[in-house]
Amino acid sequence: MRKGNQMQMSAEGLAELKAYEGCRRNAYQCEAGVWTIGYGDTSNVKEGMQISAAECDERLIRRVAEFEAAVMRSIKRPMTQGQFDAFVSLAFNIGTGGFTGSTLVKRFNGGEDAQAAREFGKWVLVKKVVSPNLVRRRVSEIVRYFQR
Repeated sequence: MRKGNQMQMSAEGLAELKAYEGCRRNAYQCEAGVWTIGYGDTSNVKEGMQISAAECDERLIRRVAEFEAAVMRSIKRPMTQGQFDAFVSLAFNIGTGGFTGSTLVKRFNGGEDAQAAREFGKWVLVKKVVSPNLVRRRVSEIVRYFQR
């Protein structure tokens, strides 16, 4: 979807992101040991924190908008809705810095679509160990990347 020149994650992309992140109203430490709450939100989360279901949704929408903007700043050529959704999902998971400086972005911006898609598979490690959850998520992102 578009809002002016700004793309937005599709409803399908957002639903998939929510499914992979899951919603937890109590702060917890993710696989990497980072304090997290709601739908995978790591911003200003402290041990013992609790939020409502409405706050989970509000935090998700706010954080997704941040990653949408980061993708729009990083990607220098037209992209499909599927590519945008896959990029936002990846950026949400690995962080803005990881995404913007990635070989994936460099390859995509260079017109190397297939090579860019292969780069998703490099983001499956947690503390140097392959995470089955991240493997499943990356496969879903690659599928979405090739959707129009």
